[in-house]
Amino acid sequence: MSIQWNGVMPAVTTKFTADDKLDFKMFEVNMKAQLDAGVSGIILGGTLGEASTLLEDEKRELVKHTVLLTENKVPVIMNIAEQTTKGAILAANKAEQDGAKGLMMLPPMRYKASDFETVAFYSEVAKNTTLPIMVYNNPIDYKIDVTLDMFEELLKFDNIQAVKESTRDISNVTRMINRFGDRLKILSGVDTLALESLLMGSDGWVSGLGCAFPAETVAIYKLAKAGRKEEALKIYRWFLPLLELDINSFLVQNIKLAEVATGIGSEHVRAPRLPLQGAEKERVLAIIAEGIRTRPTLPEYKNL
Repeated sequence: MSIQWNGVMPAVTTKFTADDKLDFKMFEVNMKAQLDAGVSGIILGGTLGEASTLLEDEKRELVKHTVLLTENKVPVIMNIAEQTTKGAILAANKAEQDGAKGLMMLPPMRYKASDFETVAFYSEVAKNTTLPIMVYNNPIDYKIDVTLDMFEELLKFDNIQAVKESTRDISNVTRMINRFGDRLKILSGVDTLALESLLMGSDGWVSGLGCAFPAETVAIYKLAKAGRKEEALKIYRWFLPLLELDINSFLVQNIKLAEVATGIGSEHVRAPRLPLQGAEKERVLAIIAEGIRTRPTLPEYKNL
C-alpha cells in the first residue's frame, strides 16, 4: 500500500483499561469511528498516543492490532521518537515487520542535534527502511527546526516524502510549495491552524481532536479542498474552542475527556499522567459540553 499523504490522519490516543493494560475493545470502537468518518490513515505512538509510557512489546502489539482492525483500508503509520540513531533504525524495522506502512519521525529526542546531525539522523533511518517517512517538524515543542535547506538534503531519499508542519508559521506552507512543489507533501500538525494551512495549500491534517470528532475533522478537510470555504469555516469556528484543547500541556487528558463525551474513548491515562482534577477538569468539561450542545449538522462530505 502506497501512502498519498493527504486527507485527515488522526494521531490517535492509546486506550488503557482501569488496571493499566492496553484496551483493544475501546480502541476498536474508536477505529470504527475513524474509518466510518473517512480518515486517510492512522498514526500510532505520537504524543497523544502516550508513546513515552509504552513498553516496546506494547508498541508492537498496538501496530499489529491496528493493522488487523483497519484491514488495509487505510495505512497504519508508526511514530518514531528515539534518542539514538541506532534506536530509531531498530524501531523503524520493527514497525515495518509488524505491518506499518509508513513512519512519522521526530528528530533526536533529548539531545539538541545540530542541522548536520539532524540530517544525518533522518538519512540513516531512510537508508535502513523501505517505509515512506513523514518528518515531524515541531521546533516549538522539540527545539529542533528542520529548515528548508535541510529538507533539500533529505529529499534526496525517495522515501522521505512528507512533513508534519508544526512550526506555527502559516507562511511556511507557501515557502515549501514554492521550493519543493509536489516533492514534499505538507500536513498541518497544529489543530488551531489546520484550516488556514489547508487553504494555503497543505495536503492534509494530522489531527488531535479528530480522535474525538472524526467526522467533523474530515468534513472540514473535504469542504476546504472542494472549494466550499464558507461551509468549512462555519464548522471550524464551532470547532475552535475544542481544538484549543490540543495546544495545552494536558492535551492527552483533554482529548481523552472529549472521547468520553463522544462515546469513543475512556479517560484512562498512564502514569505519570493522571486524569484531570478540580477546577481544570471542570473548565475542560464545560468546553466539551458546549461543543456537544452546539455540534453542527454536517453536510454530505464523503464523496466530495
